[in-house]
Amino acid sequence: MTAPLSVLVVDDVEDQRELLRTHLERAGCTVHAIADPVDLEAAVASSVPDAAIVDLLMPTSDGWTVLETLRRTNPAMSLVIASVLDATDYPESDETLPKPFSGADVRALVARLEARRR
Repeated sequence: MTAPLSVLVVDDVEDQRELLRTHLERAGCTVHAIADPVDLEAAVASSVPDAAIVDLLMPTSDGWTVLETLRRTNPAMSLVIASVLDATDYPESDETLPKPFSGADVRALVARLEARRR
């Protein structure tokens, strides 16, 4: 049996972070969530998640920088953008999760991430 999908959530808005955590855990994932990209290095130091869901608009560091850092340091990690911006403004990523999202959107994302992991 395969280990649960591990997901890092990077979002400065607590409601969004906790909503994602709830939906991901209900979908069977293990979740580590951080509010500030300053904590990024510590979040991936002990174990690299299978995927990261990154908000693009954060006050201390933009999501573009977070995505570049994760892509450079963990090339096998699937990168997902969660944002209210228009999809044409998104940087390159493996998946997207436009906001607002539903539980069904998150479950579909998890299914795609699981398929990618296999």
